Amino acid sequence: MTLIVEHTPLEGLVLVRPKIYADHRGHFYESFNESTWQKEGLPSHFVQENRSFSVKNTVRGLHFQVPPHGQGKLVQVLHGRALDVVVDIRKNSPSFGKSYSILLSHEEIVQMYVPLGFAHGFYAIEDTIFNYKCTSFYEPSAERSIQWNDPDLNIEWGIEHPILSPKDFKGINFNDFISPF
Repeated sequence: MTLIVEHTPLEGLVLVRPKIYADHRGHFYESFNESTWQKEGLPSHFVQENRSFSVKNTVRGLHFQVPPHGQGKLVQVLHGRALDVVVDIRKNSPSFGKSYSILLSHEEIVQMYVPLGFAHGFYAIEDTIFNYKCTSFYEPSAERSIQWNDPDLNIEWGIEHPILSPKDFKGINFNDFISPF
């Protein structure tokens, strides 16, 4: 087995731990294998891959794209450390409005598959390179953002004054959000 899949408390949200082959030279791992993902019952069709560099104290999110341009994302930190956060925005889900967070880093190589119907964001604890494989293409007109620090979501980010984009600064409140999922 080249990977271990761990289910989280939010249905469909999974952690993927690739098998690491390490020796005195460093390490190697298979970051994605379509056949293995299919055997595990995970989505295996990705059409776009993105990387972002974020300086320490940046918060990006909570982002998602509305149907028909919704995206599933396979996310991973390639360098640095980030608190990765998702919120279930599927209106008929038993975990609607619940969040899940995990520390992702380049030292502990863990990927997270974020399915359709989740808002996603992260806090760069240090300068961080973040990688996203996406199940559909980026469509600017379909992009939405929920306020990163919405008090109704009660997410413990561990930062009070982050660096934000204008778009993230103007995210909508969760209670004003009508889910298309």
